[in-house]
Amino acid sequence: MTHDAVRLDAVTRTYGAVTALDGVSLALPAGSFTAVMGPSGSGKSTLLQCAAGLDRPDSGTVTVGGTELTGLSERRLTLLRRERVGFVFQAFNLLPSLTAEQNVALPLRLAGRRVPKARVREALEQVGLADRSRHRPGELSGGQQQRVALARALVTRPAVLFGDEPTGALDTRTGREVLGLLRGMVDREGQTVVMVTHDPVAAAYADRVVFLVDGRVGTELTGVDAATVAAHMTRLEAAPC
Repeated sequence: MTHDAVRLDAVTRTYGAVTALDGVSLALPAGSFTAVMGPSGSGKSTLLQCAAGLDRPDSGTVTVGGTELTGLSERRLTLLRRERVGFVFQAFNLLPSLTAEQNVALPLRLAGRRVPKARVREALEQVGLADRSRHRPGELSGGQQQRVALARALVTRPAVLFGDEPTGALDTRTGREVLGLLRGMVDREGQTVVMVTHDPVAAAYADRVVFLVDGRVGTELTGVDAATVAAHMTRLEAAPC
């Protein structure tokens, strides 16, 4: 039976007078690929941050891998993020003075853990960059740099991989290569991926597309193509406030 890698129950998050999330309940099954979309200001990034333990909701609960985050101390929350959660952002956030393998090893070093060379090599192989391990970011293309960032997120073998516009800085062809990698990790390795995106083509790689509107979960689509996603987004953006 499939279990939930992440679960949000009645999650609300406000910033001053703005309600970013309004009683959101959402289950993200293990081994699935979920895309989160919505008009600007709909709460997509806040949803990702709360689900990943980067931000605390005002009310409701968030559970990652069976552990409820609500009552955790900052230290325990930090440890959980290091051990169970991976992040990939639009910006690659690589250290320019370090090689690809040194950048990939960084999360383990920061956690004070031993860095098995085989683990680092495996992560680079997963993203097709085993032959670029000694190259620094300045010697790599944008797509290769994002692959290094992806390997860095995978080196801890996270239960959930969160992506915030992970292909936003890439050209179309390179972006599709990275999306293909994410899709393959879900299909072959059972990785759980949750990705915020504004791009219907990117969303079409997911098993399910969840649409947020005004901080609430609206519709969900499964097994759809980019044209269907784009048409749905157009309707949402044209809807009166």
